[in-house]
Amino acid sequence: MTVAVNVQIVHPRLLAAVRRVVAPNEVGSAWEPALSKVWDFIRSEPGLWNGGHNIFLYHHSHDGGAPLLCDFGVEVTRTFERVGEVYATETPGGEAAVAIHRGPYDRLGEAYNAIEEWMAENRRESAGFSWEIYGDPTPDPAQTETTVLHLLRPEPGSPEAGRA
Repeated sequence: MTVAVNVQIVHPRLLAAVRRVVAPNEVGSAWEPALSKVWDFIRSEPGLWNGGHNIFLYHHSHDGGAPLLCDFGVEVTRTFERVGEVYATETPGGEAAVAIHRGPYDRLGEAYNAIEEWMAENRRESAGFSWEIYGDPTPDPAQTETTVLHLLRPEPGSPEAGRA
């Protein structure tokens, strides 16, 4: 299946999150315990959640084999004081390569591969962040939608390049 990639200007999204440092191949076992802490916190704070999605933010290292710094979070309505491991953070804003993955999570790599291929073909570089916005669960995993975003480094000569 071909995954389409497009470029969008994205705005920061406020998150309640728990941070973990994990090997890239261990994200699947790390997210649930961290996200459970976030949801326990959100349930104790009336008005903090208003239908926002689970969002996993990855801070990439320049060393390809290095562990990932991951913020496992949920989109929330306002900032708040840190409670235990749960803290307020946000996704980055700027120009991003975006792919919509439809299907089971174990095939999410297809969207990342499509973005990496698009960046190579279009001579664009990563700005060091990617994130996943998880859509509402569906009974059929083939219909589950996850948006994958990869922040792009501003193109040389663009007004944004001077701010990077």
